[in-house]
Amino acid sequence: MPTVNVDKLALFEALEKNYTSEEFFELCFRFGIELEEDTSEKEMAERGGNKSTENLSERAILKIDIPANRYDLLCQEGLSRSLRVFEDKAKPPVFRLVKPADGKLQQIYVKESTKQIRPYVVGAVLRNITFTPENYASFIDLQDKLHNNICRKRTLASMGTHDLDTVQGPFSYEALPHKEIKFVPLNKEVEVDGDELMELYAEDKHLGKFLHIIRDSPVYPVVYDANRVVCSLPPIINSDHSKITLDTKNVFIEITATDEHKASTVLNTLCAMFSEYCSEPFTMEPVEIIYPDNTVKIFPNIEPRQASAKIDYINSCTGLDLPGEEICRLLNRMSLDAKISADDANEVSVNVPITRWDILHACDIMEDVAISYGYDNLPKKMPSVNTFASALPLNKLSDHVRRETAMAGFTEVAPLILCSHDENFKFLNRADDSKTAIQLANPKTAEYQVVRTSLLPGILKTLNSNKKLALPIKVFEVSDVGYKDETRERRARNERHLCATYSSKTSGFEIIHGLLDRLMTVLSTKRITKSDTKKLGYWIEEAVDSTFFPGRSAYIFLRYIDVETSERKTLRIGSFGVLHPLVLESFDLSNPTTAIEINLEPFV
Repeated sequence: MPTVNVDKLALFEALEKNYTSEEFFELCFRFGIELEEDTSEKEMAERGGNKSTENLSERAILKIDIPANRYDLLCQEGLSRSLRVFEDKAKPPVFRLVKPADGKLQQIYVKESTKQIRPYVVGAVLRNITFTPENYASFIDLQDKLHNNICRKRTLASMGTHDLDTVQGPFSYEALPHKEIKFVPLNKEVEVDGDELMELYAEDKHLGKFLHIIRDSPVYPVVYDANRVVCSLPPIINSDHSKITLDTKNVFIEITATDEHKASTVLNTLCAMFSEYCSEPFTMEPVEIIYPDNTVKIFPNIEPRQASAKIDYINSCTGLDLPGEEICRLLNRMSLDAKISADDANEVSVNVPITRWDILHACDIMEDVAISYGYDNLPKKMPSVNTFASALPLNKLSDHVRRETAMAGFTEVAPLILCSHDENFKFLNRADDSKTAIQLANPKTAEYQVVRTSLLPGILKTLNSNKKLALPIKVFEVSDVGYKDETRERRARNERHLCATYSSKTSGFEIIHGLLDRLMTVLSTKRITKSDTKKLGYWIEEAVDSTFFPGRSAYIFLRYIDVETSERKTLRIGSFGVLHPLVLESFDLSNPTTAIEINLEPFV
């Protein structure tokens, strides 16, 4: 959850009440947020070990945890406004689009080249705004929080805010080779091109972490004004030429993105929060976006979205029996314009404002009714049905296998279900057929690229982290692996596996073989031969598997009755053997190790 630091006195002044810590904590709880701490800038610095605190303010600060989908609460303006409405001290604002005096909108022309990198842009203008040191700091802080939240650290969208009086429209949004872009970055004095910009901020703690977004692209996105003055190089930095100061009166906002919906959401949030400081509060000036195919779009779009929820659905979920008029009143306290539908007396129609992008479904409307009513006030009653809980058969089997494996002297481990592509394939001497592993589209790090198709990489990584333990090291895991499966509705499936390893001065092949025999005995599965076609049970065959040492591995086969089809089936359920030296080397292990991995699902 994001944390917002707000000035305590300013917030209480806006709420027209001087709350005690307990009273404000209770207000936050009722509204669905959480007061984390009542502190000060100086106190936070002292706790962090900063010795130079004499120049820091002792003015009280409230640290408040905000739900991640409530972008409208990420600044003091939105928080105080929502709490005032919740406490029936104000009405939700009505936002308006106002054209400039000459009737001519600012325009942004999008060039075809931007499709290579960040194809979308939106914009708006805040006219005759008045900045103070406090709301200016809040303006900058909200942009940072939106960048880290909905913008996904600027990968989906990034904001540029400019002093409109220092630039001239119409603007153009282009993507150009690095050397062709030259400008003075914000708060710098030297002109740089695209490549020099990357070098300049490579070690910067704030901006360096965003360079990777565009660094390897042959072109960089750039916003120019009518005089070919650079306004910004998104998503990295704005130009010093158009920087905003406390004296700025007209703010031009441009947001470039790979996701137009996210860009529009961010634009609406930023404008909704700070349009209250315009000479005409809650007004904003639209901007025309003109695409290469002459498609024209106008942003921001401030039309409320339409949503609805059945009254009996809301009452059944909350355990209440509220009339429609009372539900509408409760929703109004949550900044939602609600009224009973003209077509259905059992339905509430809601005009969702541009600040409430968290309202996606009828359940969100129901949740707001519950918050407004008060969770503590909801009636408590026993469920009208009586049920008996029981474990799923697969989970009961898994617990049984865990217990027996632990009794055999093995220690259970719990690695992560995600791993790198190399760990899942290359390190195990296996090839990727591109049809098996579920790959993440945008992995955060190279360590988490695929959903594991085997439990073995996680166990070997665990052995690597525990090499100092006394030998032998006997560990196991019973958990799920994931596979692509085009026959399933979600095109993927889980499979419950057991994996165990024995690591010592000698391979311990016989110990893993003994574990297999013990588990099969516990699972009432007899050892048979392949030729015994009339019998049910398991057998092993010599394996040719590059994960294991040649001649020291075996496949495990099972002949069983499928519970779904009642048909007799034969399936290779796993393998075991002494791991290949190259596999051990890939995981930086030096001791001989024997491993077994089997599919448990046929035993259910």
